[in-house]
Amino acid sequence: MNSLQPIRFNSVKEFLDYLPENERTIVNILRSVVLEMIPGCREKLAYNVPFFYKKSRICFIWPSSVPWGNVALQGVQFGFCKGYLLNDRAGYLDKGSRKEVSTRTFFSPDEIDTDLLKSYLYDAFLIDSCK
Repeated sequence: MNSLQPIRFNSVKEFLDYLPENERTIVNILRSVVLEMIPGCREKLAYNVPFFYKKSRICFIWPSSVPWGNVALQGVQFGFCKGYLLNDRAGYLDKGSRKEVSTRTFFSPDEIDTDLLKSYLYDAFLIDSCK
């Protein structure tokens, strides 16, 4: 723990238990989509939020209630670590001020287009596989 991160989670379960119900619901949906689309991926807490890896970092889930990260004041941000390599054909992702990362923030479970998210995850997986 440090002054910038006043909390520290020791497990994904501890992280999930910390979240308010609305964020936990969104996070659980996003986690299930990732785990379905990237079989055998490793889920590991980094910066107090779940990151998903195969050969390298593929994506992350960052709820706004977890301090440290300049995430929106509300919602749950889903990020692609190498988003700059994705073909954002649907204009679905926000490039923001980060050079490599692309994100999408969800404010309710109804906003999650799982089919579209799966297509982006598939592309991100292929990019990671080529490393």
